Amino acid sequence: MRTIGKILAAPFVVVLTVLWAVLVFVFCWAQTVLNFASGFVALLAIILLITGQTTGGIVFAVVAFLISPVGIPAIAEWLIDRLCDMNNALKKFIAT
Repeated sequence: MRTIGKILAAPFVVVLTVLWAVLVFVFCWAQTVLNFASGFVALLAIILLITGQTTGGIVFAVVAFLISPVGIPAIAEWLIDRLCDMNNALKKFIAT
């Protein structure tokens, strides 16, 4: 019965491995683009705050935080890490 589970788990390992590789590639490129965008939006937020447009400055600052490496990309990285952990657990199940 355990060997049937291993046979059924093998295609999932292949799919998770390919999916993980694609997601890491896309994440690296997206993070680079978002880093530049975050800096630009933060600069715009500072300019808006200096010119007296407080509401716009705060909104831009929040957007800059969300697209910065500690915002939404951190959540995406955590999800990709969990996908890798699940893949490693399936590989360990098949190997033992």
